[in-house]
Parts: sequence; C-alpha cells; structure tokens
Amino acid sequence: MKPASHHIATCRSCRAPICWALTTAHGRRQPVDAAPAADGNLAVMQGPDGLLYVRSITAARPDARPGEWRAMPHHATCTAPPPRRGSRTAQRSTTSVRPVPWQR
Repeated sequence: MKPASHHIATCRSCRAPICWALTTAHGRRQPVDAAPAADGNLAVMQGPDGLLYVRSITAARPDARPGEWRAMPHHATCTAPPPRRGSRTAQRSTTSVRPVPWQR
C-alpha cells in the first residue's frame, strides 16, 4: 500500500518524497519515506480522520497489520541531513566572568 498523493511532501534538504505522520505514542510529527520499504522498521497507516499514523515495529508486534505498510524513517535515509543541534548539557564558558559571592 502506498500513501495518497495529498500526503506526499518533499524534504527540504535532499528533495526526496516524504510523508509526515503522527507517532501513536506521543502524537509528534515524524518524516517517513513515501516509498514503502520491505526492510522498514516503521508501520504506517491512515487513520479514520485521514491523517497518517506511524508506530515502531517491535518484537511484540513484528508484522504490519491490515491497512499498514512498512516504511523507513526519513532521518535514516536522508542524503543531505541538516546539521545537528548542539546539546543542552554542554558547559558554558566562564572565562572573563566575575564570580558571585556564593561561588567563592
């Protein structure tokens, strides 16, 4: 099964066809390759509201159910991924900063 044409968009970085789907666990948007993949680790389905939903293929549910198709996350197959964001746990530079009284 393939996604409907109105679900297909293009990646900003590599211009590949993708679909945006909502995760079933948290409802966040995730880019998925538009072409079905037999070795994909995601199961995509169209819900009754017309939106695409995605879930991970796990050991507990290893096969796609009726109405689902297997796909790959686009983050894994993008040929020109955007640069990664910096980590939030990085230490800030404290040079040229006067210590406050409680730091002495």
